[in-house]
Amino acid sequence: MKSLYLVLKEQITHFYLIRRLSFYELKSANNSNYLGIAWEFLNPLIQVLIYWFVFGYGIRARGDVELSTGELIPFLPWMITGFILYTLFYQSTIQGSKSIYTRLKMLSKMNFPLSIIPNIVIFSQLYIHIFMILLSVTIIYIFGYSINIYFIQVFYFLFSTVILSYSLALITSTLSTIIRDIHMLLNSSLRLLLYISPVLWSLEDSGRMSGSIKGLLRYNPLYYLIEGYRASFFGTGWYFIENIKLTICFWILTLFILLLGSIIHVRFRRHLIDFV
Repeated sequence: MKSLYLVLKEQITHFYLIRRLSFYELKSANNSNYLGIAWEFLNPLIQVLIYWFVFGYGIRARGDVELSTGELIPFLPWMITGFILYTLFYQSTIQGSKSIYTRLKMLSKMNFPLSIIPNIVIFSQLYIHIFMILLSVTIIYIFGYSINIYFIQVFYFLFSTVILSYSLALITSTLSTIIRDIHMLLNSSLRLLLYISPVLWSLEDSGRMSGSIKGLLRYNPLYYLIEGYRASFFGTGWYFIENIKLTICFWILTLFILLLGSIIHVRFRRHLIDFV
């Protein structure tokens, strides 16, 4: 618990630094591009259009998608509300996993804790995500849906996604510095999560899937976050209260990963500079 307390204290103490460096991270990553930082917003937009075309029209024409409440939603607004959260989780986790070893030479000359480095990367992704939330709200409005009181859940699920991403990045950024293959393994695993999580398909529509497999997939943390996002955007209810069992399981798993990540990070961070 001492390791967890130390890591959390470092995040709070250096929050201002995290916020400033996150914006610098976003700008410096695109210095050599003509469009600069605009690519950070264009890339997810292009991906949404590709997946919408392929899964909405290419493989088979998708009709309306049924929510857990039984309400039918057009495919594009249904897909984008789940895809933007998956993109935030994927980019935060995968970029966070290599955040330390790609900056070791720079970090060896600076005096701030290594535990804030994954958070700098995650915060840089939040700027893009806010833009994607506004885009999603616009698309939903065009399709005839309006935002209601349930939309405030977005902030809870956004916070939950950041905590889960940071917890995973804390473990993988430490281990990837020691064993670089960890990053490649994580990349493959996260791509697999896109297809076993309800980002491009609905668990309610998977009639051929057995009930036991459906029940197992519901305990996937991404299922909880994505379905919570959709409940927020489409105003179907207080998802985290109505599915309290999933909420409890999610936080038990997330806090366990955070505790484990804190122990591993604090245990090895003194030796990470040796891998320069």
